[in-house]
Parts: sequence; structure tokens; C-alpha cells
Amino acid sequence: MTTVSSTSPQLPRFVRIVAIAGPPAAALATLICAGAGVLPALAALAAATALTAAVGTFRLVRLALRIHARVHSFGPCRGAGYLGMGALATGVSVVLLTVAQPSARPTIAAVGLAFASVLYVIGLLLLPGAATTTHARLRRCFDGLSLGISIAFAVWLLPPPGTMPPAALAATLLGSFGLATVTVIVLRVVAYRRAAWLCGAGVGTALSGIGGLAIILGYGGPDWALLVAGAALAVSPGLILAGAARTEAGVEPATAGEPEAQLSAYPLLTIPAVVATLAAAWHLVAVGEFDETSVVLGLLVIPTVVAREVFAVSDVRRYAKRMSTQEAHFRSLVSGAGDLTMVIGEDLMVRWQSPAAARLFGLSDADVVGRAFPDLMHPEDAADVLAVLNQTLSDKDGEDAARPALVPARLRDGHGAWRDTESTLSDQRGIPEVAGLVVHIRDVGERRHLERTLHKLAFTDQLTGLANRRELMRTIATQRSVEGHTGALLVIDLHGIAGVNDARGREVGDAVLIEVGRRLRSTVGTDDVAARLAGDEFAVVTVEGPVVAYALGTRLLTALTEPYLLPGATVHIYVSVGLAELSGGDGVDDVLRRADLARRRAGQLGRNRIEWYDVYLEEQLVRRMDLERELPGAASRGELDLVFQPILGLHDGQPVGAEALLRWRSPALGTVLPNELLPVAEDLGVMGEIGQWVLQDACRRIAGWDPRLWLSVNVSPAELAAPDFVSQVAATLVANRLPPERLVIEIAEGRVGSDTPTVVTQLAGLRALGVRTALDDFGAAQASLAHLRRLPIDILKVDRALVGEHATSRQSGGMAKPLIDVVVSVGRRLGMEIIAEGLESGAQIDQARAAGCQLGQGFALSHPAPAERFEAFLAERLTQGN
Repeated sequence: MTTVSSTSPQLPRFVRIVAIAGPPAAALATLICAGAGVLPALAALAAATALTAAVGTFRLVRLALRIHARVHSFGPCRGAGYLGMGALATGVSVVLLTVAQPSARPTIAAVGLAFASVLYVIGLLLLPGAATTTHARLRRCFDGLSLGISIAFAVWLLPPPGTMPPAALAATLLGSFGLATVTVIVLRVVAYRRAAWLCGAGVGTALSGIGGLAIILGYGGPDWALLVAGAALAVSPGLILAGAARTEAGVEPATAGEPEAQLSAYPLLTIPAVVATLAAAWHLVAVGEFDETSVVLGLLVIPTVVAREVFAVSDVRRYAKRMSTQEAHFRSLVSGAGDLTMVIGEDLMVRWQSPAAARLFGLSDADVVGRAFPDLMHPEDAADVLAVLNQTLSDKDGEDAARPALVPARLRDGHGAWRDTESTLSDQRGIPEVAGLVVHIRDVGERRHLERTLHKLAFTDQLTGLANRRELMRTIATQRSVEGHTGALLVIDLHGIAGVNDARGREVGDAVLIEVGRRLRSTVGTDDVAARLAGDEFAVVTVEGPVVAYALGTRLLTALTEPYLLPGATVHIYVSVGLAELSGGDGVDDVLRRADLARRRAGQLGRNRIEWYDVYLEEQLVRRMDLERELPGAASRGELDLVFQPILGLHDGQPVGAEALLRWRSPALGTVLPNELLPVAEDLGVMGEIGQWVLQDACRRIAGWDPRLWLSVNVSPAELAAPDFVSQVAATLVANRLPPERLVIEIAEGRVGSDTPTVVTQLAGLRALGVRTALDDFGAAQASLAHLRRLPIDILKVDRALVGEHATSRQSGGMAKPLIDVVVSVGRRLGMEIIAEGLESGAQIDQARAAGCQLGQGFALSHPAPAERFEAFLAERLTQGN
């Protein structure tokens, strides 16, 4: 049963004590007053019992409803409810005594005892831990009935026949049945024992009290006897409530095993027989004969015992069936398991093996049982197996019992072949049924073969047969770990393989790579490792020092640059080699990076060269590392800054807008410009953070400028491709209360790349917001006029390269129409606004103006300036314009 702790509000301790102890105290005080003669005894008894019964019933019913509402478990809530109804039946019976005739009072008390006994027994059986099945509940009832009949038989025989009033006799019999059943239930609980003991004590007190009333009233006893019985009735609801409340407080685990299904109730069954026998013997001696009632009561003991035995036989059959089923399951599992199980004695002899031995290893019992376990293993592995066995046997304290030993060894199967196996060894000497070591043996031959195959696939290049990058890195790490060892790494780049693939096909290119691998193997030493890094990049790890490694690199250049005579083709390639010492750098990746930097330098200096890693490359590497170290968090530290370059009208010189340019004011590195900053930011993945800062700061700045001015912000394709970029722009505009038409988003024409559909989608989303878009640096590289047609662009920023070409064409006297004129014409036809950027001379301004550009930007017009100087520039120019 799942229980929860009460969530009712916690009352002050004094109030809770009064609420719990108040009604019983008031009831006892009333009974004391009656004993002193202040109140009539029967009236005081009824008042005291009614008070505690009403309060107890109310709280028990409320507890039942609370448990049901919270945990939806019907057992404990119904149990508390029936206990409450039993308390109510007790109280009602006592109250009825005050209004009934004196002659009818014993009968009323006896009837109330009957009702209360039934309700109390049902309530106890439904409490958690008392009995979880109907079968167990019936067995409890028969146990109690048997014990109750025996006690009733003894009670009937002990007094002289005919001297006990009928009501007193009925109360004695009913009380015997009730108390006996309650005792059996309480003694057989499997959980919540304290709760059961308290409830049982309360129920026993209640049954004793009301049964005592019936007997006292039947015999016409004195008032003080009634008050004593009333005292028992007054305290019983409190005990029942205290026990029932414990079932709500928390989960109490049951006793290990299946206690409610055990046959440990037999000591209780012997009590009825002993009691009945002794009572019958005494009666036979004292009276000499049995009346009909005595005979009937004596005979009733037999059916209850027989019924109890029937339940016991049913339990035994059910347990036997369960054990048979479990044994069948065990046999099927062991026979069909993928492991062979053996039991080994302390003398290391095999005592038993599972039936799977014949199926898995072809071993019969005659081959294994009675032999020493190490003798079954390969001679080279037997010593290790024996050491593990002895260590397990010597572990008397069981420190390693929770960690079964894993023993790899080769086992001879029934056909004489050696099989790779792994054995799990566990010490089960503490279990009497086993009393030995249990070994689970599994065949791992296929796994070992697969591991070797995977190792070959994981560390070998499939085309050339050389080591791959992973094996190369592992070799470098191994050689670096050798103290005093000075090896070297040569990184080799083949130039021309891509052309061979394009001109002659990939098969010819693969044939060249295979031949390269053969030449590498024939050139390097026996202790050297040649590897293919990727594509047309190879590497060699040599154990020699840098001078000898340089000579090896020269031999590799000679061998690899010789013509490749292939069927139907002769291929020529050239090679660049970079060399770095293994002892340099912070790690394996650093060594590879240094050699790769040297290889790049060799390629820049010419063909078929080998270059060392030197200090100049180190300086470049350190600069890059410094940038990577300092850049993260620069925005949050306030190190980023914006400068603004005006965009002016070429005819009147008036500012119409500006471009925000990023600067990183690093305390350690100084001012870093975007051409050095942005590549590092993209590699580190912080471009989004920096771009968001630029956008927010730019919008904050422009919000305070003249409303006729607009501001352009550069974004990278990665920023633009972010799914939430458009929503971020919208949120920034709203936060700064900035009209969207005052913001221009620029993207460089050369960085549009192949992901044009995404760029088109995002730019269209910006235009839908009202934000204008611009294509920057048009003409700086290979300008594509198709971009002008496909991209949703409002502003076209023409690079100064087109203006320079215009000047060259004019000076050369060429008759062809200048390209800037063509671009401006196309842009105007597409509805774009044209800006000539990078203007650095008056001549370029004139050329741009002549081509039809209305706006310009560049050093010839104005230099970029910080926000304060730019705002002063705006104030001056706008005042002159007005």
C-alpha cells in the first residue's frame, strides 16, 4: 500500500494534546463523578461512552476518507472506517441501556457486543499488513473461531451448569470469539505492527468493556463494576484511533519472506485443544457427565480445526506447485542460457555443471565433473585462473563478494579445440545449498575475433593499408611518453591529386594514393609509422631526431615526386612537407598543428619543399591562442565598442545614415579589428553573442539620433541563418522603440555562399518587419549579377574595385561602358538604392557621382569615429544643411 504523510495544518502542540486526550479525560472524569455519587452510574456511563465513541467514530471516518482521497487505496481506508463503525456500535449499545427496561439491558449489551465484534474484526482484517488476500483473512477467522470455541467450551464447563444467566453466557461466548480472533490477527500481522498492536489493544479493551457490561448487568452487579467497564469503553476509541493513524504516517516494510503464508499458526492451534481437554477433564471429575450444550461446543472445535487443516493443505499444494514451477523455470533458463555454469568445491574440483555444457562446448559430465577446474584451462592460463580461485577462497571476510571476479582464459571443449572464454566467479560458500564457488563461463571467441577486426578497421586506412589518423595520434602519444625520446613528425601534402581525379577519374587518383602508400612503406624505417591523415595528406612518425628526420623528409620528397606510371596514364605530383619535433607543444594535437603549419609554409614558398616549424609560426600560433583565450566574454566585460562611418549624399554632402563598425578594445591585446576578430569568433562559436551585442548597442545609439538618419549593421551568414534572428531583431526594435525603417541589415556579397535559399528567406523576413536590407562589398570578388535578382535587397553597396576599374577605363580611353555604370543601371531597374563605398579620393567621388550614385561612403568623405565624435559631426552637418 502506498501511503502519504498528512498534510493537514499543524496545530500547536498544546491544542493537539487537548484534542487527543480531552474526550477520554472528560469521560473518565464523568465516571469518577459517578463513582463519588455525584451522578447516576448508568447515565454517567452512557455519557462517557457516547462522548468518546462519537469523537472516535468521527475521527476514524475522517481518517478513512482522507486516506482514500489521497492514495486511493481501499484497504486501509475501509479498515479505519469499519473500526469507526465498531466504535459507533459500542456507543449506541451503551446509550440504549439508559432507555431500555432493566431486564432487557443484558440482551442489548450482548447484541451490541455481537455487532461490535463483527465490525471490529472486519476493520482489523482490512488494515495494511493484517492480511492481503481473502484466503489469508479466512484463515485468520477460522483460527480465531477455533480458539474462541475452545475458550467458550471451557467457560461453559467451568461454572456449575445452569448458574450463568443467558445474556452473560451469550456475552461470554461472543467475547471469546471476538477476543480470540483479534488476538490471532494482531499476532499474525506482517507490517505496521505497532499500528496493529494499538488497534488490537483498543478493540480488545472495547470488547472486554461491553462484554463485561453484559455480564455485570446479567448478574445484577454493583455500580462500581459498571463504571470500571465504562472506563475501558472510554479509552478504547483513543487506542484504536492512535493505531489507525499510524497507517497513514508512512510506509513500513513487511517482514522478509511470506509471513502471512507460513504455517506458524500451529502453536495457536494447540491452545484450543489443550484448553478444551483440561476443561473437559476437570468437568468430568467435578460433575461426571456432559450436557447437550457441552457436547455441541466440544464437537464444534473439530470442524474449525478441520477447516484450518484444509487451508493448510491448500497452502502446501500451492507452495509445492510454485516450487515446481520455479524449478522448471530454473532448469529451462540454465539449459537454454548462453553461459555454462559450474559449481566448484573448496578443493577446486568441479561438482556440478549445467546442461548447457554439451550444447555450448560439447562437454559431458564425465569430461568435467570430478576434475580440477584449472586443469580444464590452457596451460598458459591455468596459473592465472588458479591465482584468482585461491584469492577468492582466501577472502574470508567477503570484502570482494559484491564484485565477482572476471577470469579470461582458454577452455578446451569436447572436440579438443581451445575456446576463448570469460568466467565470472562468485563465492557462494555461505549458502548451504551451494557451499562452493559458482562459475559462469561464456564463449567470447566471436567477440575477440570481432574486436581484432574492428581494431584493424579502426586504426588502418582501408585504401592504402597505412595507419590512419587515430593510430598516428596514438603513436605520437606513446612516443612522447618515453622519457628522453626525441622523435619527429613529418606531415606530407600531395598537390595535384584533385586535378588527377577531375581529369582522369577517381580510380586513377586512388591508384596514385595506393602507390604513395607503397613508396612511403619502402622509404621509412622499420620503427617508423607511416599514416594517411585524410584525402591527399599523409604523415610519418619517426623515432629519429630532427636532423635525421629532415634527411628522411628529403628522401620522401625524392620518392614521392617521381612519375607515377599507371596503366594508360603517367601522373606527376608535387609535395610539401612540414616537420615538427614530438617533444614540442602541449599535447598530441599541438604537435600535429605545428607540423601542419610548417607544411603550409612549405607550400607557400614553392613546390617540393620541406620546412621546419620555427619561431615565426609560433608567434602566429600564440597570437591566435591569445585571441581565442581573451575573446569569450568580451561582450559581457564591456570590451566591445562601435565606431560609426557616415553615409553622405554625394551631391549635397548631408548625412543620411551611418554604418556601425565593430572594435574590440582588449586590455591585453589592444584594439582588434573585425578582419582578425570575426574569424576567431566564428571558430569559437561566439559570433551570435557578439552579433546580438552589436545589434542592441547600435539600436540603442540610433534611437537618440535625428529621426531622418538610419544605421546599417553587418551580419555574418551564420548569424543570419539562425532560426530566431528575425525575432531577435524585432524584439530589439521594440525594446528601443525604434522604427524598423531606420535599421539596415548588411550581408557581404562574397559571403552569401551556397546557402542562398536560407539567406533569401531571412532577408525576406526582415523586409516583412520593415527593416531594410543591403548587399555589401558588391564587386570586391567575383560579383554575381544573379544575386541582385534573387536576393530581396533594398540597398546595393558597390565596392571601390568597380570605381577603380571605372577610373582605369576612363584613363585608358577605352570605349567600353564602365562596369559601375552597368551595376548602377541594373540596381536602379531593380528598385535598389546605390551606395559607393570605399571612396578614398576626390576623383573616385566624381566617378561615383557621374555613374549615378546618390550616396557614398569612405575616407574621402569621413573617417569612422566613436559615438560622441560622430554625434558632434551629425550636429554640425545637419545644422549647416538646415
